[in-house]
Amino acid sequence: MGEFNIYGVYVPAFLIQAILAYILFKVVVIGLDYLVEKNWIIFPAIFNLCVYLILLCGMHWLFIGLGL
Repeated sequence: MGEFNIYGVYVPAFLIQAILAYILFKVVVIGLDYLVEKNWIIFPAIFNLCVYLILLCGMHWLFIGLGL
C-alpha cells in the first residue's frame, strides 16, 4: 500500500480503493434491490454492508495484483 501524488496532494491508495468499490457497489445494488423487494434478503442493511466489504476486498486484491 502507499499513496498517490495528485497535484501535490498525497491521497492514500485505500481511499481510492474505497471510492471505486463504492461506485461498483452502487451499480450492483441496482440488481440486488429486486431481491430485497421479493423479501429474499431478510436484513438488507447487513447484506449491503457485507456486499460492500466483499467488493472492497476484491478491489484491494486487484490493486495488489496490478502492483499499484
